[in-house]
Amino acid sequence: MGNVFKTSEIVDMGIEKEIKRRDFYAFAADKFKSNAELYKLFTNLRDWEETHIHKFEDIKKTVKNEETQGSFGGELKEYIESLINSTIYKEITPEKFGTLVKTPEDAVNFGISFEKDAILFFSELLPYVQPSLTDSVRQLIKEEKEHIIYLTKLKSGL
Repeated sequence: MGNVFKTSEIVDMGIEKEIKRRDFYAFAADKFKSNAELYKLFTNLRDWEETHIHKFEDIKKTVKNEETQGSFGGELKEYIESLINSTIYKEITPEKFGTLVKTPEDAVNFGISFEKDAILFFSELLPYVQPSLTDSVRQLIKEEKEHIIYLTKLKSGL
């Protein structure tokens, strides 16, 4: 990436992260399909992430391939890139899940981590998106917070 991100690049990053979360929740739903409550939880989360993918695709249609309002130079650029390339997303593969997710609690903990990461990522990028898109990004942040509440309630019942 260059010295600045284009708005379309930020949207692509969001789509990529949503796809990985969707795929994780699909994996978790399949792994715990014998437990109706867990299956429902993870299929709901999978479907919600799919909805977020579509929202990002809609946002992408409305943005121009232009630079963000601010540039990401020096340490800020490195920080944003570290959010994009966080270990949690590098390790998201079905094979890796199979070795790391053994219990429902493992899956819920991963889900909470993914949702927290999404909130951090979107919150940090919010100042750099076009003003016309801030409400859409804020709504996505709100929905990710709701996912954490959903997962935390489930975790307390495990």
